[in-house]
Amino acid sequence: MHHAALIPWLDPATIIGSAGPWALLVVCFIVFAETGLLIGFLLPGDTLLVISGLLSHPIAGSEHGVFGLNVWIVALLIGLSAFVGGEVGYLIGHKGGPAVFERKESGLFSKKNVERTNAFFERFGGITVILARFVPIVRTFAPVAAGVGHMPWRRYTLYNLIGAILWGFGLTMFGYAIGFIPPVAEFVESYIDLILLAAVGGTALVTLWHYLSERHKAKKEREAGHGETDAVEAQELTLDAEVFDRAPDLDGDGKH
Repeated sequence: MHHAALIPWLDPATIIGSAGPWALLVVCFIVFAETGLLIGFLLPGDTLLVISGLLSHPIAGSEHGVFGLNVWIVALLIGLSAFVGGEVGYLIGHKGGPAVFERKESGLFSKKNVERTNAFFERFGGITVILARFVPIVRTFAPVAAGVGHMPWRRYTLYNLIGAILWGFGLTMFGYAIGFIPPVAEFVESYIDLILLAAVGGTALVTLWHYLSERHKAKKEREAGHGETDAVEAQELTLDAEVFDRAPDLDGDGKH
């Protein structure tokens, strides 16, 4: 096994012994935040899920990988976190109403992100809740937009459950599956410490880059005199109920 000599605390046995389930808790929180909190769009969820599955392979120091748990449990917990996040996001939108969108442009909120999400609903209808799981930014704002527009809760929850299974559970198991490819398995076994460093450092850097990028966009919006969404604009961002009953426009020709 390869070890990073200059940073001995990255030794896999040390990481597994000190992190274990706590590392999984962090992953689950990130997955929850991506759909349960309006700041979640800053986080790189897709990559993190695949890496989590990959790191669930047996390695030196743990027969169940970095998390110390069977991959089925890991995938189920991640899928559950995705589902709960979606439900919380819907509840925030449902209870808060259009007022949720009444805020200044910042690195954590952008009117254009809401408009992008609404465009997905306009085209694909209610199944956007499922499809949004695989689209960064949209997966963060879709639950809130569905809640503000009062999408029928039972239908939303069904779609949210399907999306959480396909995305949270599915991508984690996909990551685990590619670990059976011999070259990949050998690489993980030999460079587990560097993979962990890349996962942690990469998540932090991507999050920071997204935040700074959104801050820059918000500053330009404020300079252009469009720095705050008022009550009227917030109401305009609310989807009509009929949108959720709309059949998807799969070919993009404008016909449903």
